[in-house]
Amino acid sequence: MTGKLILVRHGETEGNVGKILDTRLPGLPLTERGVGQAKTFGSGLIRSPQKLFSSAALRARQTGGYIEAATGVPLEVLEDLQEVQLGDLEGLASKDAHDAFQQVYRSWHFGDLSMRVPGGESGRDVLDRYVPALERLRDEYLADRDAGDVVLVSHGAAMRLVSRELTGVPRLFAANNHLDNTETIELLPSADGLWECTRWGRYQPPFADAIDPTGDDPMG
Repeated sequence: MTGKLILVRHGETEGNVGKILDTRLPGLPLTERGVGQAKTFGSGLIRSPQKLFSSAALRARQTGGYIEAATGVPLEVLEDLQEVQLGDLEGLASKDAHDAFQQVYRSWHFGDLSMRVPGGESGRDVLDRYVPALERLRDEYLADRDAGDVVLVSHGAAMRLVSRELTGVPRLFAANNHLDNTETIELLPSADGLWECTRWGRYQPPFADAIDPTGDDPMG
């Protein structure tokens, strides 16, 4: 069986603690707790990945750096894998700002990818930049049956949207189930050119709409 693409949400940031909508590059750094999460993730891997990547955001690069230190696998930074860009909501922490983003984000999960917050990306914009990068990783590193895993440190909202679109995980499940810092979504390439989701945070398949919502981090 071929290796998996393991999408890892970055460690905790100052923005996560303050519930700040932090999407613009380079973004806020990891907290001390976030550093600990990244170190624990790296040391807890059963086997080192064949390749290690991160988005260009500071929090993702820092998380990837600690995974590199634990595994010895060099970190490479990739473009186009940053978090959903929130335009006029950037830097805000109010309930109104969070509600505005969640309304748009949930609409993407239920099929309206054209919605956007003012000055921000649409769901289609996110998919159009993110999915081709994953397909390149698949073609270059996961095509052989004996390939090892590829680890990519990225961002919760983008990870969830892209993974739902690629795998067909139930829409309500994907919309409701946030990812904690350093939780993963694991994608297994299938022979027909599609992907199978083998882990979503704490859950393994089958994924059900009825699972209760988790977390309250809008970027999770």
